[in-house]
Amino acid sequence: MRYLVDDLGAATAFYIERLGFTEKENWGPIVILERDDLELWLSGPGTSAAKHSVVGNRFVLRVDDLDQALADLGSTAEIVDGRAGRWAVIDDPAGNVIELYEA
Repeated sequence: MRYLVDDLGAATAFYIERLGFTEKENWGPIVILERDDLELWLSGPGTSAAKHSVVGNRFVLRVDDLDQALADLGSTAEIVDGRAGRWAVIDDPAGNVIELYEA
């Protein structure tokens, strides 16, 4: 799950101090937290996700090869090269947003 946040520090502190998440990765404008089997991505206002996002939450799926994953899906989604990596946003058949992230 990814949440876009206005204050990355405050959001990170809230999830760690009040809800028991731990920091898994920190890429500056993006912090990945985890708790049990849940991975939560927090994206601050300076991230490419905030600049190119669809309003609302999204599921983030890591893929080894973003270009191939998009080709396999028959998608022409725009690939964004951000400071934290490459990603593209697609919709599932019901219109729910999925982010494919190249690991």
